[in-house]
Amino acid sequence: MISGKNYIGNQLSGEGIKTYKTFNPKLNIENPTTFHEASTEEIEKSISLASEAFEAFKKVSGIKKSEFLNAIADEILKLDQVLIDTYISETGLPEGRAKGERGRTIGQLRMFAELVANGSWVEATIDTANPERKPIAKQDIRKMLVPLGPVVVFGASNFPLAYSTAGGDTAAALAAGCPVIVKSHPMHAGTGELVASAIVNAAKKTGMPNGIFSNLNSSGIEVGTKLVEHPKVKAVGFTGSIKGGRALFDLASQRPEPIPVFAEMGSVNPVILLPKATTSKGADLAKTYAQSITLGTGQFCTNPGLILGIKGESLDDFINTLSDEIVKIEPSCMLHPNILDNYEKNKTNAMQQNGLITAADYENDVAINHAKQTITTVEGKTFLQNTTLHQEVFGPFSMVVQCENIEELETVITNLEGQLTGTILGEDDEIGMYSPIINALQNRVGRIIFNGVPTGVEVCPSMLHGGPYPASTDSRFTAVGIHSIKRWVRPFSYQSWPNNLLPNELKNENPLHISRLVDGKQTHDQV
Repeated sequence: MISGKNYIGNQLSGEGIKTYKTFNPKLNIENPTTFHEASTEEIEKSISLASEAFEAFKKVSGIKKSEFLNAIADEILKLDQVLIDTYISETGLPEGRAKGERGRTIGQLRMFAELVANGSWVEATIDTANPERKPIAKQDIRKMLVPLGPVVVFGASNFPLAYSTAGGDTAAALAAGCPVIVKSHPMHAGTGELVASAIVNAAKKTGMPNGIFSNLNSSGIEVGTKLVEHPKVKAVGFTGSIKGGRALFDLASQRPEPIPVFAEMGSVNPVILLPKATTSKGADLAKTYAQSITLGTGQFCTNPGLILGIKGESLDDFINTLSDEIVKIEPSCMLHPNILDNYEKNKTNAMQQNGLITAADYENDVAINHAKQTITTVEGKTFLQNTTLHQEVFGPFSMVVQCENIEELETVITNLEGQLTGTILGEDDEIGMYSPIINALQNRVGRIIFNGVPTGVEVCPSMLHGGPYPASTDSRFTAVGIHSIKRWVRPFSYQSWPNNLLPNELKNENPLHISRLVDGKQTHDQV
């Protein structure tokens, strides 16, 4: 079922002369399929098709888009075990993880299908005319959200389904009415092609215009660079490293017409241990966090890579228990040898910094491409002076910062770079005593957690998956949940426009029966 070719709209194409293969990290061998990197001509054709398709797709009704999104979900499910087996062969991840991520992908698609079928998400706002108003007559003005245009989505290395070909970015952009060109991640190109075939089949079955989706293979940065620089591309979605996201952001900013890049990037997800909780339940918390740090071999963007506490016997006990527990956990396979190499390099770089002490380092032999988990610790003063220690080590690694007092803890939090999440571990009756700490943390993160772990991102309307830079390039938006659709739209107003020429969302009779803000009142009524 996997051809190794690109989907240029509805057609498979393999004109490029540059080829590559994916890799099975569990077996430490290349997978058999040869993939053709998209040529310049194929890139140009995919963008031209997307631009042409946009003119028709932006007018497709919410009901039809809902049918399309649900059809994508149905077609992905039809891929059945072939998709699961391909996922496993390209990631080294277990079947349970593959099926769980497929379920999340299906859930996201159906969530957006329900959103657009309802139609109220466009935030239709109507202020009716008042010609008698003095001293200046009031004009009729109506506003709604409209799609931006063709969107480029970069597949994520650590989520081949939920953040890649038909993942959250793609689902949200298609729901908004934007054609999508996916730059498939080279580590799971086979998984990407299978999912792309599902999207193409769904588009055909529901009568969507050719070009609303393309899937391009690429083993390096050239294809992505050409996509971002192309004048017909209007926005970019990215999940990955700070280096990669920042490079795309800079490219997009330097274009003659700059475009937004919505990048979700690095995060160490600080965890704050308050004194009373450290004393009363430090051992239990340490056991919980040993599991969280090693979950998925630490390859989640919400991995708890930084733990902050106040020096003392209880924090020492926490560190000792965390160290004892984490080395009991059997190491697991990383997604690719390159990711393992980067983990080892970044970990070594961190551990060579002055003042950093290794509290626990898995010492037994491990299978090929498996990562050894590590816990380190450092003084708060040293951490403040050396920003190298602030950087993410992508993998099963965490650092405990021992602060002299609550004032130094607050200073450390205040000087952190932007993060996706922050966690407070405390007793209910001590939270009120540390409001400056909580306020400082709130200023540095997109989501704050109480007595839990940051690993795990619930897909729901209230979820904010983003945060101050460099956690994301725009902290006003989420990459998860229905509100992520707002990245791919812009507000647009009609003034004194004839009713019969308005989009259905803004017509007086409200033919779609959506909720609208009319003269300051939220209503389903006609005007």
